[in-house]
Amino acid sequence: MPDSRAAETRAEVRLPTKSLRDDLPFFTKTLKMRLDMIYPADNPAVAVLSGHGLRVRLDAAVEGSPGALCILTDDPDGFAGGARTLTSPGGTEVTIDELNPPLVLPPTEHAFVVRRLADQAPWIIGRAGMHYRDLVPSRLGGAIIASHIRIPDGGPVPDMVHFHKVGFQLIFCIKGWVDVVYEDQGGPIRLTAGDCFIQPPEIRHRVLHASDGIEVIEIGVPAEHVTEIDHEMILPTPHLNPDREWQGQRFVHNVGAKGAWLPFRLAGYEARDTTIGANTKGVAGVQVVRKGSGLPQWSVHTADILFGFVMAGSMTLEGEGKDAYRLTAGDAFVIPPAMRTRWAAPSDDVEILEVSLPGSFVTMTA
Repeated sequence: MPDSRAAETRAEVRLPTKSLRDDLPFFTKTLKMRLDMIYPADNPAVAVLSGHGLRVRLDAAVEGSPGALCILTDDPDGFAGGARTLTSPGGTEVTIDELNPPLVLPPTEHAFVVRRLADQAPWIIGRAGMHYRDLVPSRLGGAIIASHIRIPDGGPVPDMVHFHKVGFQLIFCIKGWVDVVYEDQGGPIRLTAGDCFIQPPEIRHRVLHASDGIEVIEIGVPAEHVTEIDHEMILPTPHLNPDREWQGQRFVHNVGAKGAWLPFRLAGYEARDTTIGANTKGVAGVQVVRKGSGLPQWSVHTADILFGFVMAGSMTLEGEGKDAYRLTAGDAFVIPPAMRTRWAAPSDDVEILEVSLPGSFVTMTA
């Protein structure tokens, strides 16, 4: 009678052992792994153990490096009596670390930054085949990453349900459109030019489809953060919960066409708010800025991070002690706190994306 069981496949890490008699107590008692197999009975030379999502084969016939293991746990100080580094009798190095380490926000290394599209910084192929252009190469000491992202060929995006361990993340569409589905936000949402999302920390989402030539600006804090795949969640989720908070932040889908234009913090300009300051409880603020009435003035600000990206038109960025830069569409800049600057000579069609951390800060004419 044929075997109706489904075929099974397993993966093992093979480690050498000089003495199973010495290694087994270390793996079973200290590392709390389960012994699944041992042979031969009269003089054991092979043992298979499992635990913590790992399967290990200790084999006296294996030669080479004794290897290294890392065990991640919610209680690293209690797992092995407080030891964080251990060595098995056979020489395997074991590190005990946190399963979910706290998010670390590096202190900002303030700098005046100008990144011009004409400088032809390289486009790097990143996650899901997207092209990335780095807008702040120094990352301000790891405090922020700002990326200009494009997808040259539209259609389905080879993405998976995932989430980011971040303090703040913005997606602002400057060309084309993209369909994304988010946890607890209903069906797919189309982001079009002038619109933006904030993705609260660890909200599950998936990019579905994109138009030809779509371009977005993505801001992430801190610069280095983990992206994890969620293999269990199916999107869209069955429940709509637009008021849900993730670590104090709400999901935002701001539609640019519905925004109201009000006086901006800088003379000579007006802006529309994206509601991101309110929905992140002041973690960050995002404004779209255009030419208004009056003449631009020299000023200083108190924001920790102040990033700008020219989406259309042009303006001259003047900084005390710096060369003046005529900025055009595709150019980015960072202005450090307390530095005197002026956004001079704006064209009639200028449009600038401004992102600040925190959301509220003081601007003073200087």
